[in-house]
Amino acid sequence: MQQVIVPVVLFLCITYAIKLLIDARLHSQMFKNGASEAWLESILKTEERQRRYASLRWGVVLLALAAGFGLNQYLYNDNFNAGSIAILAGAVGLGNLVFFGLSRHLD
Repeated sequence: MQQVIVPVVLFLCITYAIKLLIDARLHSQMFKNGASEAWLESILKTEERQRRYASLRWGVVLLALAAGFGLNQYLYNDNFNAGSIAILAGAVGLGNLVFFGLSRHLD
């Protein structure tokens, strides 16, 4: 199991580091080229809102998924079958719909 997890986590860490470097370079170029302060502020606010919404989405979806796992445990008692997959898929879908409603309400 560990032989699979380590390369996957290493790949994810490298990918995230590359993303951070690209974002930092982009911000550096924007500041260096003298973009207007209002434009830079609007970009930074938009990025902050997107990060906040991403956190909200993951939180809602993971809570719905946890509820799906709990329901699966209650109904099927350790048996994993097609009903289990349907419950988990429905929980993820419901979590995304709740996020959509929350995001519309917050905007």
